[in-house]
Amino acid sequence: MDNIRNFVIISHIDHGKSTLADRFLELTQTVEKRKMREQYLDQMELEREKGITIKLQPVRMEYDYKISNSPNYLISNKISNDEKLDSRFRGNDSAKFILNLIDTPGHVDFTYEVSRSLQAVEGAILLVDATKGIQAQTLANLHLALEQNLVIIPVINKIDLPAARVEEVEKEIKELLLSRGRGGDNIYKISAKEGIGIEELLRVVIEKIPSPAGNADKPLRALVFDSVYDSYKGVLAYVRVVDGGIKRSEQILPMASGAKSETIEVGVFKPNLVPAEKLSVGEIGYIATGFKDVSRCRVGDTITIFHSRGGKTMALPGYREPKPMIFASFYPANDKDFDFLRDALGKLKLQDAALVFEPEASALGRGFKCGFLGMLHLEIISERLRREFGLNLVITTPSLTYKLTDKRGQETTIYSAHQMPDSNLVEGAQELWVRLEVVSPAQYLGKVMQLFEVLEGNYKETKYLTAERLVVEYEVPLREIIVDFYDKLKSATSGYASMSYEILGWRPAELARLDVLIAGEKEEAFSKIVSRKKVQQEGKALVERLKEVIPPQMFVISIQAAVGGKIIARENIRAMRKDVTGYLYGGDYTRKRKLLEKQKRGKKKMKATGKVNIPQEAFLAVLKK
Repeated sequence: MDNIRNFVIISHIDHGKSTLADRFLELTQTVEKRKMREQYLDQMELEREKGITIKLQPVRMEYDYKISNSPNYLISNKISNDEKLDSRFRGNDSAKFILNLIDTPGHVDFTYEVSRSLQAVEGAILLVDATKGIQAQTLANLHLALEQNLVIIPVINKIDLPAARVEEVEKEIKELLLSRGRGGDNIYKISAKEGIGIEELLRVVIEKIPSPAGNADKPLRALVFDSVYDSYKGVLAYVRVVDGGIKRSEQILPMASGAKSETIEVGVFKPNLVPAEKLSVGEIGYIATGFKDVSRCRVGDTITIFHSRGGKTMALPGYREPKPMIFASFYPANDKDFDFLRDALGKLKLQDAALVFEPEASALGRGFKCGFLGMLHLEIISERLRREFGLNLVITTPSLTYKLTDKRGQETTIYSAHQMPDSNLVEGAQELWVRLEVVSPAQYLGKVMQLFEVLEGNYKETKYLTAERLVVEYEVPLREIIVDFYDKLKSATSGYASMSYEILGWRPAELARLDVLIAGEKEEAFSKIVSRKKVQQEGKALVERLKEVIPPQMFVISIQAAVGGKIIARENIRAMRKDVTGYLYGGDYTRKRKLLEKQKRGKKKMKATGKVNIPQEAFLAVLKK
């Protein structure tokens, strides 16, 4: 284990994680030059197109480290005698090190995935863009890394760009680390695109990050930090071996699910899957479990040998199920594609255990209520359904989960407005709150605070990273920020601000179900859960939007917003006009009068018995707005 280094690269989106990983792959000759491409570890076309990492990717690199180039190695690793030095370098002044790198996502939606990756390593490269400085997810990921007590290597990237603010960003990082009790660290400056400073950084990784700890004589304990599905080998568990070792054909047991299986294969990432004889303590690799269900081997679980589970093997801490934060309904534009959509969601579920779905029916037809980790997760799944399966979808406005307590004290969880009972049956309600951090240039503080004024939240504090950059912390209900707050923030700050949030838990809420009645008929698809403080505002805005998109009929259509049977807003769509007397060319006025009276009676009858057929385009126009 002395020659193993496990580390991750963490940063905000688009700060250069994947590009830095490319340079490491080239330097260590892990990937042949002719096969190399940009963002090599980003396997999905969607990742390379958007320029972001969606799925974490581990890779095992081998590097010949020459001690003559780095005399600090002896000091940082406390090698003080020739005997230990000889055992490490065998008198050749160099040694081959195994470097296990995990390239992690940078978006807040995948924070749980990042936290599991951090538990699998001993160190982290904290990468900061020299043109953008510290941003929200930089703070969030650093906080996660410090919780795991990892060695932090701060790095400034893109120093070659004309807009680089190297000295300012260096000052920001120093003050940030000092505030977290990590002052005095050297800050390394690189250009991942141009390859400047990459080899020095790789040597720093070997010098500063400690070798993994563990006991090879103890029973197997392997942390699952990711899992994917292979149609031939079943679930592939990406693991860090903490204790013991694992070979092919051994009986394994994921401790959270309790499902027994026999390993089909074990191996390492190069970055393609390469089978190995054994995974030993301290190593990062994969186990082909043979499971046909991803839920049997979830991220954060502990794998052990089946016969060793006699009460002595303790599961590794930190396991929890990744729970969906938001919900949206997917409907096929063509009803005939319903079965195809179900099959497509099932195939994506095999690759992404965080995706949940169940069938439902509404005015839009038959579809599926789907749960996601966040808005980006929703966007990625919908885009993959369109690209990989050719589906044309109608997607409803995202909603959240709420907890309700009835008069008898029983608690239920609801996922949409039509599940919410009448207010007289509800004793209390709870909703999720988050701690929201916004990192912004100081000049936009006023505009940021104006955005917060309309939120039902609590201001906590404002902290200055430097004289020009600050962090504003707020506690707000998740429903206030989940849909369009990020777009408003970017617009108000000319794109310079960034945000991240952390779930705080459930808090009491005053909620109401806002219903919409069209021509006296309740339309469930338009119902939504809103704050009681905003029912008037939300109801008025909703009926005004509906008035714009519902086509007129031959009779007057009333559009009403109601809460608990009380009408709080109303708009009317005027009837279409038809000149029933247009063909008359003269004669007595009573002929016109008779035709007009007949039309009036007909409209009255239609208003009493007629139904409004709302086109699908109208649902989409309102729900997507």
